[in-house]
Amino acid sequence: MAVPFFDIKRQNSVIRSELLSAIEKTVDSGAFILGPSVAELESFAAKYMGVKHAIGVASGTDALHLALRAAGIKSGDEVITTPFTFVATAEAISYIGATPVFCDIEPNTFNVDPFQAAKKITKKTKAFLPVHLYGLPSNMDPLLNLAKQSGLKIIEDCAQSIGAEYSSKKVGSLGDAGAFSFFPTKNLGCFGDGGLVTTNNDEISELVKVYRGHGSRTSYHYDLIGYNSRLDSIQATILMVRFRYLAKWSQKRADNAALYSSLLSGIKDLTLPSQPNNSLHVYNQYTIRAKNRDGLLAHLQSRHIGAMVYYPLSLHLQKAFSLLGGRMGNFPESERAQAEVLSLPIFPELERSEIEEVCSAISDFYKLS
Repeated sequence: MAVPFFDIKRQNSVIRSELLSAIEKTVDSGAFILGPSVAELESFAAKYMGVKHAIGVASGTDALHLALRAAGIKSGDEVITTPFTFVATAEAISYIGATPVFCDIEPNTFNVDPFQAAKKITKKTKAFLPVHLYGLPSNMDPLLNLAKQSGLKIIEDCAQSIGAEYSSKKVGSLGDAGAFSFFPTKNLGCFGDGGLVTTNNDEISELVKVYRGHGSRTSYHYDLIGYNSRLDSIQATILMVRFRYLAKWSQKRADNAALYSSLLSGIKDLTLPSQPNNSLHVYNQYTIRAKNRDGLLAHLQSRHIGAMVYYPLSLHLQKAFSLLGGRMGNFPESERAQAEVLSLPIFPELERSEIEEVCSAISDFYKLS
């Protein structure tokens, strides 16, 4: 049985009529950039996250970039973050002219190790940028304490973690700002690119709004050099329809994860995802560590089973960041993770029989190897 890694068509087929009706109303409205649909999404998202402000932007990468800039990070500053993440995390820091300072990860969560982060603080450090990777919140209490003691900002990368919770608080509400992505494969995705910045800080909120619209507070008057990063109304309309299903979809991902963990628990060559007691994991990915990961991946592909490696090369080893002087051996846990991680299909519409097929194929591989 073939099992896809992700199948957005299944999800959209269930809510197709709602989506088309909402899109049609937006088309008839004639308002396509920002406008009422985006304002509605921003208000709904702010209430959902438990924050004062939510600002729609053009992508998750822009959300990171504009949140950092609005928080006062500038050229010459340092921002401590993880090397085990999607490139946008460090890319956004670099856009500003600031320097990403990489810090190794916790082996059980794949998120930045706050105790290692403490050792990276210098006079140039201005912020932490933790990533809630795979849908699991970072260990935030130590980072929050460090930030308070050192006068640093915290910008949360929530691109994979909408709805996740740390100590009963939604991610994106813990630091000075949060950055979300609505890329189609996310737990809450639109039909293109889209992003959101969340914050309780009035100044950050105001500046993100100014930056996203070419630096303008009043039409054709420009106070700052800004960007074109406005969320369009059709994407906001789609997100409002899909937002109503997020809790249901998140629970289904959790159920799928629980079934995987039950079926795979007896395979000694695997390490299954961690679930700290104070966190709610939303499983944007179900990511295992696997002995002979590449062999397992090839085996699954030969059975037409979707699986992905997030991420095969840590950022400190990427050519784009070579000027930072990163070398193999700098961050042992990140490097070990890049050689061992494998993400399995986890989307909400996955059938039990498909999960059983994936687990059977994995079991067969380790019996033969």
